[in-house]
Amino acid sequence: MNNLLKGKRGIIFGALDERSIAWKVAEQCVQQGASITLTNAPAALRFGQIDELGKQLGAEIIPADATNLEDLETLVTKSMEILGGKIDFVLHSIGMSVNIRKKRAYTDLNYDWMQKTYDVSAVSFHKLMQVLYKLDAMSDWGSILALSYIAAQRVFPDYSEMAESKSLLESYARSFGYHFGETKKVRVNTISQSPTVTTAGSGVGGFDVFFQYSDKMSPLGNASADACAEYCAVMFSDMTRYVTMQNLYHDGGFSKMGMNPAVFEMVCKEDEE
Repeated sequence: MNNLLKGKRGIIFGALDERSIAWKVAEQCVQQGASITLTNAPAALRFGQIDELGKQLGAEIIPADATNLEDLETLVTKSMEILGGKIDFVLHSIGMSVNIRKKRAYTDLNYDWMQKTYDVSAVSFHKLMQVLYKLDAMSDWGSILALSYIAAQRVFPDYSEMAESKSLLESYARSFGYHFGETKKVRVNTISQSPTVTTAGSGVGGFDVFFQYSDKMSPLGNASADACAEYCAVMFSDMTRYVTMQNLYHDGGFSKMGMNPAVFEMVCKEDEE
């Protein structure tokens, strides 16, 4: 590794198991020379494997409900104490929809569950940034990232109200990115990743079929979780100091495609069969 993040301090949200993008990002950041703390909701910590990751990386785990301001304040304060200074980078990799889990149709959503989806998947990002801002916890030229998805711009019926959550997430990155940039020289971006085989992603209806379709449609194929982790490391590094308020597609070109002949041929073969 080339020590892109040597001496930097970071907080990684959302590592659940070794299939999580956040898990891969944590590994990549430490390999690139950073020191980090790991966090997830208490319930996720009980069901996940984050203890193994913490031991592997020598990273302390701090339980925190990302929707709770008091928990976030404790997390940020403790992270600065443990890491020995202000935070250089943060990854928000959190998403959850009870409606999807319960297989409620988009045209028949439970609105209490919808509010929970928004709070966990998007509003938590604003809460996190507000806490970081008020505590003056970010180093100058620091970097904050959240993971998004192209459903924020296009219709993917089975993604349900998570699509609106990602739209809100990206809006927060732009709006808070202005304030963080003006006052603290901190950059805020979202990364719109390819469909990725994770515990959360695999729970979306029709995921396997869409994963294959996206892989065929994209000139470079789907971007892996490992590749996303490398991209995140670059975005945390000093090499991207002037990139802010952007939604960055990391999807092998899928977002720019109209039709790929490979997909057309695949559909024709299925029709013939």
